[in-house]
Amino acid sequence: MVRIRCVEEVLADLYRDEQEMRTPTHFSIGQEAVAVGVCAAAGPDDVAYCGHRSHGPYLAKGGDLRAMVAELYGKATGCAGGRGGSVHLTSPDTGFIGATAILAESISLAVGAGWAFALEGAPRVAITFFGDGAAEEGAFHEALNFAATQRAPVLFVCENNGYSISSPLRARQPYGTTIWERARGYGMASRQLDGNDVFAVHAAAREAVEWCRDGRGPYFLELRTYRWREHVGPNWDYDEGYRTKAELDSWMERCPIKVAAAGLSAAHPDIDEEVAGWRREFRQEVLDAVTAAKADPFPAVADLLQGAYES
Repeated sequence: MVRIRCVEEVLADLYRDEQEMRTPTHFSIGQEAVAVGVCAAAGPDDVAYCGHRSHGPYLAKGGDLRAMVAELYGKATGCAGGRGGSVHLTSPDTGFIGATAILAESISLAVGAGWAFALEGAPRVAITFFGDGAAEEGAFHEALNFAATQRAPVLFVCENNGYSISSPLRARQPYGTTIWERARGYGMASRQLDGNDVFAVHAAAREAVEWCRDGRGPYFLELRTYRWREHVGPNWDYDEGYRTKAELDSWMERCPIKVAAAGLSAAHPDIDEEVAGWRREFRQEVLDAVTAAKADPFPAVADLLQGAYES
């Protein structure tokens, strides 16, 4: 969690100040416990898919930091060859198959992978990360229904941060309803829990992954969390009118790193000093990756259409 936080804080500052990363960038600062808790419960042969807020799951599933930074700078050494940017990270070797900017698309892709695992009898699980806004797309409901009827080993992870861009959940969904209960309506195991408690997330994800791996069908986790920065971009947006500084401050008090450190303090009295040391180490790691990315070449113009579909 500390590594992901440091990576995104450094990149957010550089994005704003330098204007050299010319890709839409969705930061997950404040939501790190979701990606870390879930991916730590996954096996090396399990695969993960993600929506546009992809940095956390990519790094938590083992994606290469240098390749990610190079991708944000549009360089040929990027994990997508400098062609995809922040919203199209990929690391197949570590099981992070890919991210997509189309809302709810990655949910269907994960269900396809899970169905393949079921047909092959492979003890593998497909994980899909998505936000609460994706739960209002038709693809979401179609994917859940199909996964349930086919007993596909798919772990659905809803990162409910309360907003779809600037529209609050209460304005978009009927009063008294919840996302996890909607998923349970498709006959699958479903839970809601605090997405800022990495230990709770990890325990629930371990149970869910084993449930899927044992052939008992899909599992749904709604994890309540909160993004600190704007929907897309590096800035603070509490002055835009859709949320208040007081609301943000209340969630920052529930910072997942702070919560985890407090939980470890009795057994590890020096945890705050350790975290401070990790922050120095990881900030330097990402700064080194930035230096390398800036020195890397851009994709060759001659290869501009490489990989494009031809009519």
